[in-house]
Amino acid sequence: MISIYSVSLGCPKNRVDTEWLLGAVPGPVTAVNRPEEADLVLINTCGFIRPAVEESVRTIVQAIDDVDTASKRPLLAVTGCLVGRYGQEGLAAELPEVDLWLTNLDMVRWPVMVAQALGRAPNTNPMRLLSTGPSYAYLKISDGCDHNCAFCTIPSIRGSLASTPAETVERDARHLLAQGVKELVFVAQDVTAYGRETGLKHGLRELLDRILPLEGLARLRLMYLYPAGLTKDFLHYLRDAGSPFVPYFDVPLQHAHPDVLSRMGRPFARNPREVTDRIREVFPHAALRTSFIVGYPGETQEHWEYLRTFIEETRFHHMGVFAYMAEEGTPAADMPDQRPDAEKEWRRDALMEMQAEISEDILSAHEGDRMEILVDAGHEEWPGLHVGRTWFQAPEVDGVTYISGPEVAPGALVEADIVETREYDLVALA
Repeated sequence: MISIYSVSLGCPKNRVDTEWLLGAVPGPVTAVNRPEEADLVLINTCGFIRPAVEESVRTIVQAIDDVDTASKRPLLAVTGCLVGRYGQEGLAAELPEVDLWLTNLDMVRWPVMVAQALGRAPNTNPMRLLSTGPSYAYLKISDGCDHNCAFCTIPSIRGSLASTPAETVERDARHLLAQGVKELVFVAQDVTAYGRETGLKHGLRELLDRILPLEGLARLRLMYLYPAGLTKDFLHYLRDAGSPFVPYFDVPLQHAHPDVLSRMGRPFARNPREVTDRIREVFPHAALRTSFIVGYPGETQEHWEYLRTFIEETRFHHMGVFAYMAEEGTPAADMPDQRPDAEKEWRRDALMEMQAEISEDILSAHEGDRMEILVDAGHEEWPGLHVGRTWFQAPEVDGVTYISGPEVAPGALVEADIVETREYDLVALA
């Protein structure tokens, strides 16, 4: 028996990588809650932006401190984007207590390297260990990115686009559904680019043709859809496909003004309103989610006000706003006219205050509705209360629905009445 303590930082793609690696550890295995109780301490890091780097380093240092007094020192393995960004040699010199550094570009060898470090034979039949509970799971359909956004570190960390073979995605989906999972969430750096590097013109559509009919699938959600990939033809395909696809569109626009988009090097640099209008033309009641960056080099007050008006008029269901950070090694970090931190933070806070009002207004229209709620987990503090989601609430990034009732349990999909609405959350009674 191998005891494992694991931490997965950053995005859902990292979580999937962690789940696959844990499933490949030579078994049997058991999870423990304290690093000093483990045979293997696994930390999957994020290195996308400076705060994520700092969190990753803090987590590693804390683990080193925790295991320092253990009677039997565990193997300490660190994986992920921090390693990809700063390199194994440099990190090993700074943190020599780490036994194994694993880079994303060598991911296929992770199981063998961990097994060898543990003195075990590799697992010949690895099975992904799900960590999201019984209701939903992520399907990572590709890694890397071929876009050249001037502010982004991902291509240098994770490399060029590499799509997961369709048969592998389908096999993973079947495995998850067989465990009772009801919602699958496609994730990638750009979901719409699936198969492009292999010459597929309609790669995502062909993949969906394999996944949508699978028995037991109640919801299929697509996250991180690049605007350029949301053509009318593809939107009509999604409309005709119908359930279990949910009309939830996570489209990271990053800005609205063409001048700023052009400086960002986004794959489209004209009018993002065309994308949102195109979606709503085909899906009038679609839920739209997006993210924006404010304080980008050269962003003027007029650019920001243009963005503000766009948000006010478009009325996104969900929105994140980030103050720009100059990341070492990116073209944007060397651009002139870097904006002051205080200005960036004020612009971010003002937009999020406006979004809170928009969200509250959108959700208030659902009071009294009867809706299907997918229950994720019991509430940590209130017995009998559970946390779930409607179709327009994605896991981990959006608001939630607090639900109670006799048939409510983790993994259940239940009908419930919306009895209260808040800024970002709902309250329901089954």
